[in-house]
Amino acid sequence: MKKFQPKPGFVVQAYRYALDPNATQEEALRSHCGAARAAYNWAVAWVTASWWQRKAEETYGIGQAELTEWRSWSLPSLRKAFNAAKHTDPRFASWWEDNSKEAYNTGLANASAAFDNYAKSKQGKRRGKRMCAPRFKSKRKARLACRFTTGTIRVDGDGRHVTLPRLGTIRTYEPTGSLLTRFQAGTARILSATVRHERGRWFVSFQVEVVREITRVARPDVAVGIDLGVKALAVMADSTGEIRTVANPGHYDHALKRLRRASRVVSRRHGPDRRTGQKPSRRWEKANAARNRVHHQVANLRADALHKLTTSMTAEYGTVVVEDLNVAGMLRNRRLARRIADAGFGEIRRQFAYKTRQRHATRIMVADRWYPSSKTCSGCGAVKAKLPLHIRTYECDSCGLVLDRDDNAALNLAALAATVVTGTGVAGDQDTAPAVSNPRGADRKTRATTRGRKAMGERAGGETLPQQRQMEARDRTQTEALTLWRRDGLSGPKCREC
Repeated sequence: MKKFQPKPGFVVQAYRYALDPNATQEEALRSHCGAARAAYNWAVAWVTASWWQRKAEETYGIGQAELTEWRSWSLPSLRKAFNAAKHTDPRFASWWEDNSKEAYNTGLANASAAFDNYAKSKQGKRRGKRMCAPRFKSKRKARLACRFTTGTIRVDGDGRHVTLPRLGTIRTYEPTGSLLTRFQAGTARILSATVRHERGRWFVSFQVEVVREITRVARPDVAVGIDLGVKALAVMADSTGEIRTVANPGHYDHALKRLRRASRVVSRRHGPDRRTGQKPSRRWEKANAARNRVHHQVANLRADALHKLTTSMTAEYGTVVVEDLNVAGMLRNRRLARRIADAGFGEIRRQFAYKTRQRHATRIMVADRWYPSSKTCSGCGAVKAKLPLHIRTYECDSCGLVLDRDDNAALNLAALAATVVTGTGVAGDQDTAPAVSNPRGADRKTRATTRGRKAMGERAGGETLPQQRQMEARDRTQTEALTLWRRDGLSGPKCREC
């Protein structure tokens, strides 16, 4: 299927509002989301049935030409098969007319995309971890969501209601003037609407094609380097030498006491037990809802703080330099995983990507993952061979500079904006520097192997032969260290469109 491309001068943007449905409307919302899940499970069963049938026939000695034909998982094929089966299938015959056709189309489209991702992953055409075949969605765990692409989808003129197919007019918690003004001016066109139950509330997200409005930043000629951390959420140093620190709010840590108390109350109630079929008591449901409200409040506070941080930064500086952090690997540290997840490093990077490109057309630069921002002296450019994490103050052995570790890293990131050549400076320009060799240096581990039995080819005690000894990296200047970077065959950090 061809990917949608907005018109020149337009961008696709989402407008999200919290809904305030009454009891009847909430029941209809749950029915539509349940219909999407049922259609998804039907599609998975319908496609995989031919797989198992062919596998069984092969054990009977049936020839390859006489095996049951493969069932196509393209969206048109699934629609045609589902429309033929919904009238006679006892799972749908009695209630499928109660919901919009868009509810079933949502499930079928998701199933088609899941099979496509599985096939591409198996053929090696999809990046990331190898995907398994699509599985059934549980009624207990599946996220409630439904997408509407046709029918009556609009924001009402009073600015407090939205209208969706078959669901009718639903009141919103907040005014919808931000979208209504654009719609009335003719600068916006609604493409689709998605309802979702999240954090105990119903939300509607409108996918809208709007006119691109570029807002000039306050300081277009100034670059800022942002060093993310746990002790301080962000240390920002600009090219003028100004350093600002944003404290880590620690929303989850502040809510731990309430969470422990709420969890103790839940544990003392009679909860559900799938092994025995025991249903939860009313008191357990109330206690669990109270505990969930604490989690939802923490998530909302975190999202609000991150949006305010990224919005203020992208509206002020012309160039933003961030690090390419391995957040998934950092979360494997059991001592820091909770605090890293609470800080939201990955979400900060994601918000910087679209806010710099679509709202201000500023440049975002991503430093190489192995760039030694903390080990490099921001004064003379010398690079330390080692700098353990517990050392929070940077002391340069060459020039004697003494500076906070995070401040030093932020200054080095800000300096990259002037060091790396990136063409026109517009977001998305690729690095034009030629590729160079990548010898071993201080931006990598200083030992090729660890001391141990496995490291030295099963040698007892892990003893190293004279010819196998590794020399630790010496201190180098920043100019020399720049030639040691590599990312995907190109040297240095890239300025890329995220």
